[in-house]
Amino acid sequence: MSDLRFLALSGSLRRGSHNTALLHALKALAPDGVSVEIHEGLGELPYFNQDREEVPPASVADLRARVREADGLIIATPEYNSAIPGVLMNALDWLSRPAGDSSLRGRPTAILGASPSQFGTARGQLVLRQILHRVQAPVVAHPEVTVFRSHQRFDTEGTFLADQFTESLLKELLAELVHLAELTHARSDRVPA
Repeated sequence: MSDLRFLALSGSLRRGSHNTALLHALKALAPDGVSVEIHEGLGELPYFNQDREEVPPASVADLRARVREADGLIIATPEYNSAIPGVLMNALDWLSRPAGDSSLRGRPTAILGASPSQFGTARGQLVLRQILHRVQAPVVAHPEVTVFRSHQRFDTEGTFLADQFTESLLKELLAELVHLAELTHARSDRVPA
């Protein structure tokens, strides 16, 4: 199989976001033959409006095209009120529409997240998994990467201070996404009998 390209989305717009920094740490761990592009334009998306889904704004059309061109997605989400942030939900609404033409359908996806909470982003990831299941995006089942007490896991420059265990989880998550993407490509390359 040729090189794999993954598009990464951070559900946080905050300057110094732990979730965006976590994506940068994951990108640095990508093995040869795997590239990770971090999309930083979620804040530019207008609120979802079904009246505009057929001819979407340029920022939406660009994101849809990037998702379709990628071999898979990586989504890092913070947890707000035991769920995902509105900016991420808005992006998922745009990407899942119009009905029958979802950019997410069949797109292999890995999720992870960081939160200052003692529980990390476990509840937010559960919500995200339900949404991705609904839009038929296959999700890496294991490992679940949820960085808890994130305010203690980043230096003053915002660099993730990965311990060996967390670094091994990030590598495993990428390896599982590569495997899922390869399975998805193999399935789509099959010619029906």
